[in-house]
Amino acid sequence: MTARPRPHLPMRPAWLCRNCAAPWPCGPARLDLIAEFYGHSIALAFYLASSMQDAVDDMYGLGGRPDLAVMRTRFLGWLSLARRSRQADRY
Repeated sequence: MTARPRPHLPMRPAWLCRNCAAPWPCGPARLDLIAEFYGHSIALAFYLASSMQDAVDDMYGLGGRPDLAVMRTRFLGWLSLARRSRQADRY
């Protein structure tokens, strides 16, 4: 019996990956999300925007002051790259 790989899910309120401890969404989580939301890029953008808002709220709740530009890049900045790679699959 082989062990199934552990999913790369966020650990709140720190928003670190439960598997690799990188800031979530980590690289493997991004790949998983692209696969899960394949063909539904708008739904993925809404999911990530909602997750970003939760992360910002959690940081404020912990007494921090999140850098919103960094949070945007972390949660949403990679979406255009994911979409471009999907468009390349069509050609």
